[in-house]
Amino acid sequence: MTKPLPSPIPIFDNLSHFENPFRHRPQASEQVRQHARIAETDLGNDLQLCHEFLYSYRGSSDTFASYRREIERFMQWCWFLQGLSLAEVRRQHIEAFVEFCQDPPRHWIGTKSVARFRDSGGERVQNPEWKPFVAKVSKRDHKRGQSADIGGFDLSQSALQAIFSILSTFFNYLLQEEHVELNPVAQIRQKGKFLRKRQGAATIRRLSEAQWHEVLNAIENAVPEDPERYERALFIVSCLFGMYLRISELAETDRWQPSMGDFTQDAHGNWWFTTVGKGNKERDVSVSDAMLLSLRRFRAFLGQTPLPLPGESAPLIPKVRGKGGITSTRQIRFIVQECFDLAIERLRTQGEIEEADALQAATVHWLRHTGISEDVKTRPREHVRDDAGHGSSAITDRYIDVERQARHASARHKKINPVESD
Repeated sequence: MTKPLPSPIPIFDNLSHFENPFRHRPQASEQVRQHARIAETDLGNDLQLCHEFLYSYRGSSDTFASYRREIERFMQWCWFLQGLSLAEVRRQHIEAFVEFCQDPPRHWIGTKSVARFRDSGGERVQNPEWKPFVAKVSKRDHKRGQSADIGGFDLSQSALQAIFSILSTFFNYLLQEEHVELNPVAQIRQKGKFLRKRQGAATIRRLSEAQWHEVLNAIENAVPEDPERYERALFIVSCLFGMYLRISELAETDRWQPSMGDFTQDAHGNWWFTTVGKGNKERDVSVSDAMLLSLRRFRAFLGQTPLPLPGESAPLIPKVRGKGGITSTRQIRFIVQECFDLAIERLRTQGEIEEADALQAATVHWLRHTGISEDVKTRPREHVRDDAGHGSSAITDRYIDVERQARHASARHKKINPVESD
């Protein structure tokens, strides 16, 4: 009789409860020690290395969360299922792990994201409802009442790519620490059996002109009903579209607190907005005249001077209640989603059913994509690249779809039966 697979056990807490491993040696929980099928010494060494590696990414909460997810899954598989320490991992183990991630046991899959640990009696305890893998449904299907199903779990190509990328970075770190003699991920010569290659650039998901128009109209119509709520919403969507900001660049974090003082005027009278984006990279975004009008409007509503003064520390997106700026990206998502919902209702009322249905799938990030896509039509791509914070022009080129449209236009009148007349 086959021995049942053990239940998953959370290993690494969130960043706010993640102690410096160079000062405090991490200790495995009693559950982890009981389920681990490796020597106690190996377990302690592996745990120390994992903590040191993850701690080095504490500068970005999003990056830390991504790396924690992949390292945690991998260590659970190694320790609890295979009885492997990090020093024993080879190429065939990485391949087996990837195959495991593509089809994990049902009791390792959840239908919602929950915290790994929770507070109980002044201590952090493991949450038994947490699972390493989560089955999800699309935003549109969720709105239609469809629930996530464990049987429908599917690991996306981007998720597979993340496994290879993060594990390779991890083993390069272990090489530098002289804990392993090789990077088993780099030894895999045929990643193509796991990862599909795509010919041409992927389609950028963005709002149509009609959808964006109705989002703005919906907010404007709602302003008289609740100015405090919708003036802020209008400024948020303006920042996301007009300056290509990511949602993480609007919310306050330990490493970045966006303020009105981040809008500055240079010696030529041009306005710029300074932000800190992915990879903790600071960049200056050129502020258009239209964006400057949005800023003036929002500041007038807040009772501030028409334009920011040098060194002004007022938060960019202030909380409705309390002091300081918004710290939750989830709250910003909720605000923008409410605007999308209002626009969907307007489109349906106007009989634009297809536009309304398509808007149901939109996310906050689509506003950034939409702003970039509109600007590459008229602005030099290098200018858009630098404002968007793209690492190369090749990324910006993905937003240029003129060739794609021309390709489709040339194919429109192709015939299946060449003897048929037009």
